[in-house]
This record gives sequence, structure tokens and C-alpha cells, in this order.
Amino acid sequence: MGETTAVTVHFENSQPILRVEDMETSLRFYAGKLGFKNASWGSEDFTCITRDGAVIYLCRGDQGRGGAWVWIGVENAEKLHDELKALGVASHSPLTNHP
Repeated sequence: MGETTAVTVHFENSQPILRVEDMETSLRFYAGKLGFKNASWGSEDFTCITRDGAVIYLCRGDQGRGGAWVWIGVENAEKLHDELKALGVASHSPLTNHP
């Protein structure tokens, strides 16, 4: 195999598009429980939600498949976990540090 060259293009950021089946239910969770803000231009089919520097697009029934995972870095995961738990947000696994 030949030598590979290092990529030199700077990546600005990543903004995943998640498929949702019900936009209203999804917004109740992301905006109502997780504290994201819905874009003023959002519709029943497509919207953008933000919280601080995190951006996620939601698309009703038209992008990808369900079951995607998204990692969002936060300054204090334990504090966020406690806040969400107090709001009744279900956690599928205990708060754990991974290598």
C-alpha cells in the first residue's frame, strides 16, 4: 500500500440529524426535559434544537433509522445527570466514566 497523506482541512463541528416519529413528543423531551431550545423556523417535519454549543436536527420519519447514539460533551456530567433525574428523565444505564 502507498503512503497516506494527513488531512489538513479543519472540521468546524458536527450536527447530527436524528429521525423522530413524532415531533411533538420529541420536542417535549428534548426541549421540555433536556433544556434544548427549538428553532423559531422549526416545523412538524424538521427542526433544529440547541443547548449552549450543542446542535441537533430532528427530522420526522425521513432521515436514517431509529436507534442512533449522539455524544454531547458537558462540563459536569454528574450535575447534569442529577438535574435530569430530578426532572424525571429515565436513564438507561448508571453514570459511568469510560476510557
